[in-house]
Amino acid sequence: MLPVALPDTVRDALLAPLVDHHCHGVRRDDLTRSQFEPLINAGGVPAPPGTTHFDSPFGMGLRRWCAPLLDLEPHAPPAVYLARRAELGAGEVNRRLLAGAGVVAFLVDTGDEDIDLLSAAEMGRHGGAAADEIVRIEQIEQDVAATAHIAVDYLDGLAEELSARAARAVGLKTVIGGRCGLDFEPARPSTGSVIAGANRRLSDPKPPLTDPVLLRHLLWSAIDVARERGLPVQFQAGFGGRGPGLHRTDPARLSELMDALQPLGVPVILLHCYPYHRAAAYLAGVYPHVYVDVGLALPHTAAASARVMDELLELAPFHKQLFSSDCHGVAETGYLGALYYRQALGTALLARLEAGEWSAADAARVAHMIGSGNARRVYRL
Repeated sequence: MLPVALPDTVRDALLAPLVDHHCHGVRRDDLTRSQFEPLINAGGVPAPPGTTHFDSPFGMGLRRWCAPLLDLEPHAPPAVYLARRAELGAGEVNRRLLAGAGVVAFLVDTGDEDIDLLSAAEMGRHGGAAADEIVRIEQIEQDVAATAHIAVDYLDGLAEELSARAARAVGLKTVIGGRCGLDFEPARPSTGSVIAGANRRLSDPKPPLTDPVLLRHLLWSAIDVARERGLPVQFQAGFGGRGPGLHRTDPARLSELMDALQPLGVPVILLHCYPYHRAAAYLAGVYPHVYVDVGLALPHTAAASARVMDELLELAPFHKQLFSSDCHGVAETGYLGALYYRQALGTALLARLEAGEWSAADAARVAHMIGSGNARRVYRL
């Protein structure tokens, strides 16, 4: 799995238990092929007729690396893999793959309110790890909008729920980039515009919130809570799901907001970021409160993941990088996220060792920082 030429100290550091600082629950029920395949695609959509999502970098990696954990030969055909998965049952598959990831703590985004997904506590039990909650602020807004009757109730409810949920969490998360892009006006919206937006929202509260004014109000309210409680705020950027257009999720578009947040001291963590991970690395290098990962990109680039990791290491300070798998839907995503992270970082470190740029002690120290140490510090674990 790791390059054979790595020194033992570096190998041990890479294989040490990880803190997965951003993941989701996985399905607890047995899945048909038509249910399984969209869950291994970043867009969450079925493959075109006559094709399969197994014919992708992620699908090839799944058959190579997950099959042996289910007692199959590497590269087992998709039909054989899925038949074995069904034979073992979802519970056993989840236990094998989540435990096999070698994670010591899962920080779980609980924004997907689906009873078929494992809770944060269940993720921990299946993976033999600790588990804590990351609160998705847009889900809080959805819950409040469904019960509020007038604007003042809506605004008071947002403030109260954000504070209450943050008290039980280790961080907050926003998907504002997927709702209106990251090129939003960074300033706090005016009171009048927020009240007007709240009235519009309550006239039709069912769809996900896309109003830029209310999204900005929600974000700034969350930032106030994060500052009060010493919590980081995660921003989803770049690759991952569908939104207003990939070009509008470039984290470089957050530069003005990062300027505004720097005096507040609220840690900001840029998630995934691919293909804009170099811009994210730049932001992490110039702003003391900005951190970065390339989580979702690594299992989806699979055999090419070392190149992505190498590009992140070009500029981002090593104390600013974190590991996440973005595990979601099926446990294979968590296992491959950890596996390709270790492979990619191991390959990148070996290149620096062979060039004489780094010592083995430096490489081991960086591996420990990115794998768990930085997350423990930022999230105060």
